[in-house]
Amino acid sequence: MNSWEIIIGIETHVQLATVSKIFSGAPTMFGAEPNTQACAVDLALPGVLPVLNKKAVECAIRFGLAIGADVARRSVFARKNYFYPDLPKGYQISQFELPVVSGGQLAIAVGQGDQAYEKTVRLTRAHLEEDAGKSLHEDFHGKSGIDLNRAGTPLLEIVSEPDMRSSDEAVAYAKALHALVRWIGICDGNMQEGSFRCDANVSMRRPGQPLGTRREIKNLNSFRFLKEAIDYEVRWQINELEEGRPIVQATVLFDPGSGVTRTMRTKEDAHDYRYFPDPDLLPLVIGEDWIAQVQAALPELPGAKKARFMSEYGLSAYDAATLTAGLEMADFYEAVVAVAGKAQAKPCANWVMVDLAARLNKEDREIGASPVNPAQLGSLVARIADQTLSNNIAKKVFEALWNGEGTSVDDIIEVQGLKQITDSGAIEALIDAVLAANVAMVSEFKAGKEKAFNALVGQVMKAAKGKANPQQVNELLRQKLQ
Repeated sequence: MNSWEIIIGIETHVQLATVSKIFSGAPTMFGAEPNTQACAVDLALPGVLPVLNKKAVECAIRFGLAIGADVARRSVFARKNYFYPDLPKGYQISQFELPVVSGGQLAIAVGQGDQAYEKTVRLTRAHLEEDAGKSLHEDFHGKSGIDLNRAGTPLLEIVSEPDMRSSDEAVAYAKALHALVRWIGICDGNMQEGSFRCDANVSMRRPGQPLGTRREIKNLNSFRFLKEAIDYEVRWQINELEEGRPIVQATVLFDPGSGVTRTMRTKEDAHDYRYFPDPDLLPLVIGEDWIAQVQAALPELPGAKKARFMSEYGLSAYDAATLTAGLEMADFYEAVVAVAGKAQAKPCANWVMVDLAARLNKEDREIGASPVNPAQLGSLVARIADQTLSNNIAKKVFEALWNGEGTSVDDIIEVQGLKQITDSGAIEALIDAVLAANVAMVSEFKAGKEKAFNALVGQVMKAAKGKANPQQVNELLRQKLQ
């Protein structure tokens, strides 16, 4: 029996970083009391007219340029008709036949170590639309409530081609997209607040056969849930097909508690929404000068920054990719190198990717909330380079900085007496004392037991309270033993 091939496409709703809504002046701030951020336009009161938010359009242009897509010089808004309590107008203003962004691609890195590989995912389109309100079903004494604060919130719906073949690839794509929209400043990426939500279209086919019937998993707001939902859906569809039951196109929801997907409704097609151009909105026309202005304001993009880190700092592809996974980390790293010097680019990378990242993960902090700032970390690396500190003692200084025990690396070294001992005479005196006190160990080394040498090094470092230069200790000790 031939194996099944998994086909995955992702639709992502990205909330754009605007102060007001896409067709009204109402605020978009998260967490306000229900229905306090919905104006007459959002409520669809009689006689109101939508006015397009220029900043939302600029966000769409930024995204299109960042992925190498075609930014439409003319696009059209349409009415997507459906009836639901949290949609006051009875239709959603969106784009259908003529979206603002078409095509483009996104490079993703999948897996780690020897299993890692890169892949390019094609994008179909990205279009502007308004969000709906929210139905609330808890704490209403058996009734449902409607909060229209989100009604009219500007969204960019980003649609990929069905290019992904595993949940790992889907998660890698979602993470890369999440990093990009934050990088170019069009979305805060807060998944808990609904700023970045994914719908996964999953289908199965035999290799080489036409695409199978898809089921759409809605509103996945974490990378973990995205992976778990796809993995369950794949198992379920394979089981259905191998039992001889056809897959029915449907929209499903993922229940994180049980880990299963449940059918919400049979899936509508475009004709079910009766799209037609919105008569209240003129076509959106984007001039060449506007595109050029947005292009000039774009930051250095992740791919270009990764290539520069490799050429300018001599980093490996893996290190450069890790450090450019987010703009905050990339900027932090460059600020560390600016203090420590380009000659220390690799040690700087190690400290950011290993020591700092581990501590941030342990305390669930973003890099922007690091108690150790780039100048301090750069100074720490510089003190290792000039042999003021050993690597082990540097970790103690890092800990002191993290805990707020000092603001300057040099002050901590001075106050805590952590300066590395590099005077050969002082180290030789320590070695002589250790050799005199460990005659048996010396005899073992001379009998060919290399472990005895390591034990003697440990004794010397203990006597020096960890402050002796380890390389000098090794060299001088071996000279004396020989």
